[in-house]
Amino acid sequence: MGSAGKTCRHTMTTGMSAAGELALDPLVTCKLCLCEYPLEAMTVLQECGCVFCTQCLKLYVQVSIKEKCGSPITCPDMACTKNGTFQESEIACLVPLDQLQMYQRLKLDREVFLDPHRTWCPAADCQTVCRTKESEAGKPLLVECHVCHLKFCLACKANWHPDHLCQESQPFPLSDDTGYSSLVNNDTEAPIKQCPVCRIYIERNEGCAQMMCKNCKHTFCWYCLQNLDNDIFLRHYDKGPCRNKLGHSRASVMWNRTQVVGILVGLGIIALVTSPLLLLASPCIICCVCKSCRGKKKKHNPTTS
Repeated sequence: MGSAGKTCRHTMTTGMSAAGELALDPLVTCKLCLCEYPLEAMTVLQECGCVFCTQCLKLYVQVSIKEKCGSPITCPDMACTKNGTFQESEIACLVPLDQLQMYQRLKLDREVFLDPHRTWCPAADCQTVCRTKESEAGKPLLVECHVCHLKFCLACKANWHPDHLCQESQPFPLSDDTGYSSLVNNDTEAPIKQCPVCRIYIERNEGCAQMMCKNCKHTFCWYCLQNLDNDIFLRHYDKGPCRNKLGHSRASVMWNRTQVVGILVGLGIIALVTSPLLLLASPCIICCVCKSCRGKKKKHNPTTS
């Protein structure tokens, strides 16, 4: 098991004086925590040259690995002009080995998902990357896994169906000999299902029935796979087959709705209060902007006497 914080070549070090003695350590301000640290406690990013304290970068990278799902980890400075990203060697210096391996797995998942010539074998116990050919959108294409020899359709990830069209709404029907047919099926209580949008496999161990896919950020109901992107009040669980199956108490749901209503009402009040003030102040704002523009033009185009 690797440990975080090991010495890296991009960590800043103290300088030496001409006489060979250590110079006084200058203090550098971290842009994240706004605290001052000596040079040896700072880390400079290789791609953009931005400097942060090592402790802040450790926390930032650990959170980014969990939230970005394999996407490149960008420089935490929002004003970074070079839009730098972390190299894998830098990530290895900032996080433990298990988190580095998680990032590598998520990165591979993302690369395969975006590559039209590669796809994952849909068998849950296989996890093999299969090479594919380009096909027209929506048309079935036969793919055979070279490890488990499962034949499946590239378009819908279902068992190969040469005699009928794809049915995107159906989960992947695994064959009985895989041992996972009881896990991935049409049963509403199945612990493993596919995201209705990107078709990636999701496992639910516990928690509420409102699910968000980390891959495409689509929100849906775990039991019926209905779209919940616009259901901010969770009305879906008030009636129908999913009634009272959210996984939270009625009081918790009502409190959530009260908070949403309070936020919306607060924003409405702010808009009502500020809109007249903005209308009254708009002539002054326009006048100041015009004066500023005229001043800049005079600086760039000075008149000659």
